[in-house]
Amino acid sequence: MTSADSKTNASGLTPTESKQLRERQPNDDEKSVLQGIRDLYTVSPTSQSYSMYAQAAVFHDPVSIAEGVESIKAQFNGLVKVFPRATLDKFRVLENPATLPKSTILVDQDVSYYRKTDDKEPFKTLNSLLALERDAQGKVTKHSEEWEHKPTSASDDGFFGMLNEARKKATAGIVNAAVDSTPPSERK
Repeated sequence: MTSADSKTNASGLTPTESKQLRERQPNDDEKSVLQGIRDLYTVSPTSQSYSMYAQAAVFHDPVSIAEGVESIKAQFNGLVKVFPRATLDKFRVLENPATLPKSTILVDQDVSYYRKTDDKEPFKTLNSLLALERDAQGKVTKHSEEWEHKPTSASDDGFFGMLNEARKKATAGIVNAAVDSTPPSERK
């Protein structure tokens, strides 16, 4: 087992353990958040998709750390430019381990990304664990994405981990500066 496979992810479990969590049906108060997530990952974001986020929400994936809803919008709106089509091949809402608050939503998903809308084969298919932490009003305050369920945070990896986290923030800043936060479908 590699070191990344033995570290705990956002579920508080190792990747092997979180991949074995059972699927569950979403609660009524989770359905609008889950629809927003589907919109974002199928590269069809709308203003409604982003309404699930608290203003100071944080999105953290292996590529970037976006702080604030405007920066999160830029990350997903920018994805549309790189991949004009994406499909959710698997979307499972998972049972939370006892150590996670019930307000956290865990999702195991497979997303296929296409470079052209008419491509027959995906450019890339990614499996990831999403952890959506919500406040008392049900707004997402933290959205983490961990590819293959492996932890995205390297802050405990010493100096190089700290550099990697700084690089992720810089990447999000560059995307934020270059991409319009208005969803592509709503631009005039």
